[in-house]
Amino acid sequence: MPKKAGMETWKKKRRQEYLEKKEFRYYIFCEGQQTEPKYFQGFKRYIESNPIYRDMVLIEIEPCQAETMRVIGMAEKYVKKNKITKGQIWCVYDKDSFPSKDFNGVVQRAERLNQENPDLQYHGAWSNECIEFWFLLHFAYYTSNNHRDEYKVFLNDKFLELGIGKYQKNMDNVFEILMENGNPILAIRYAKRLIRDGEGKTPTEIAPGTKVYELVEELIKYFPEEAKRKYI
Repeated sequence: MPKKAGMETWKKKRRQEYLEKKEFRYYIFCEGQQTEPKYFQGFKRYIESNPIYRDMVLIEIEPCQAETMRVIGMAEKYVKKNKITKGQIWCVYDKDSFPSKDFNGVVQRAERLNQENPDLQYHGAWSNECIEFWFLLHFAYYTSNNHRDEYKVFLNDKFLELGIGKYQKNMDNVFEILMENGNPILAIRYAKRLIRDGEGKTPTEIAPGTKVYELVEELIKYFPEEAKRKYI
């Protein structure tokens, strides 16, 4: 038993040393268990393939299987448990059918938390009403406030048109599909336009809309140049 305890202590020390070497730190908490984590794993792969930044950037992705306010609550617990004092905390979540006060509440809670430590900042990468709307913007500028099922129908049709097969929420290669077959530059531009048009409104009132692009813009800074050109 003492030997095992000693091994655990050694592992914790090595992990702490590993974290301290990372200059840029991103902790991404996803409402979903598969779709969002698999999408952002694509960014992690590209960053870790870049010899310039792979030793400087930490990307940790945590599936939460929780809705809106519970996502930021789990992020707070994770930060406290792991004694995190520096980095960016990103909550990726959807509106779906959750109450407006909860959906808007994540941004409000993040703003309060951000006053406590300037080196540890919380962000909401929300989608109204689902992450599929962000995916859809890679192919078209879309302003109709439809049910999330309509966005999935659009993606199904587009993927079939491209010869990829039907869109599935748990696709392992959704990041690559969107980058290679869609247009990330236009997706970012379209998402910004929708947010700009909704200036002064709450996240619930910007429908459809998404701020996933803000996290995307953060992560692509560390991409290899060839991949970065897909987004800038």
